[in-house]
Amino acid sequence: MLEGFCEGSRVEVVGTARRGSASCDGGASARSGRRNPRSVCALSVVGLLVLSAWSVPVSAQPGAAASALEVEIPLGLPALSIPSDNPMTVEKVELGKMLYFDKRLSADDTIACATCHDPGAAFAEHKAVSEGIKGQKGERNAPTVLNAAYHPSQFWDGRVKTLEEQALMPIENPIEMGIKLTDVVAKLNAIEGYRRAFEKVFGTEVTAEGIAKAIAAFERTLLSGASPYDRYMAGDKKALGEAAKRGLELFTGKALCAACHTPPTFSNGAFVNAGVGTEQEKPDEGRKKVSGSDADWGSFRVPSLRNVADTAPYTHNGSIATLEEMVAFMAGGGRPNRNLNLLFKAMPKLTAAEKEDLVAFLRSLSGEKPKVASPKLP
Repeated sequence: MLEGFCEGSRVEVVGTARRGSASCDGGASARSGRRNPRSVCALSVVGLLVLSAWSVPVSAQPGAAASALEVEIPLGLPALSIPSDNPMTVEKVELGKMLYFDKRLSADDTIACATCHDPGAAFAEHKAVSEGIKGQKGERNAPTVLNAAYHPSQFWDGRVKTLEEQALMPIENPIEMGIKLTDVVAKLNAIEGYRRAFEKVFGTEVTAEGIAKAIAAFERTLLSGASPYDRYMAGDKKALGEAAKRGLELFTGKALCAACHTPPTFSNGAFVNAGVGTEQEKPDEGRKKVSGSDADWGSFRVPSLRNVADTAPYTHNGSIATLEEMVAFMAGGGRPNRNLNLLFKAMPKLTAAEKEDLVAFLRSLSGEKPKVASPKLP
């Protein structure tokens, strides 16, 4: 059993910032590239998961008096870290929600954040790769935004650290939303409702910085927990079926899954080469595009497995269609290539029944999802 499990909690995020820390992913060994899979699994299973929280002052936002927003932290998730320069308010989150759904943030008014990160698809998209303006296709699968607030980096290659940085990049990407920030700012400033909203939240007209902060604030409310797994870990022994219980034991033990997919977020945030797409004539270089290091060639951020049953297809290029196929691929040791992570070379052989149990456990990680309807836009 994993110890130090986080119960559901509430955190006040205006005037103070609540922060949580957890370390069960191998820490320094992951950063240095050296990993002992079995010792990391042991940490995941028997190590104490330390979750701490403290309050620190945050700077006041300009504009009208803000309404305090209390964020619900679902059962099983750690405390939420809020940037000191972007405190949460009701008005800011509502503004971010409008921007998230507004297709006018794209060059031809056809693509919004919600197009590729659809609330109806667990804030992901059931396509191998996303389509942007003019039907252009990207190279990577759109990951879910659920619980993205906990990621130490964003995008499959970790090119930015924060949700604020991430929010603006699809806007200017020529095959996604395809519009310059100066143009989208001018477009929104021509809309009276947006001018009033930005004045109320930030004390300014529409700005690129304000767009980024508002969208990021909204995305920090998109949390999903209280899954059958979470209820089981909190003491409800009937929350998991027998197959899922066996799968949990495999996940945290023999199958080595928890070495990288570490609770409570089910990702250690590291970059791993599993060989996906390496057989192609021109493989996606992954993390190497960011770091420049050949050691990162073909490596991608370990995705969180929360709600994984709801976010098919899988991998950075959406090339694996089902959860059963994904488990079989990983259990089979990935795809051999010059930079395959050592963990896959240590992967034990699993029986068909064991793979089925792992799938049953992974389905138990689907939690309660925020119900978000498209808002009325200005």
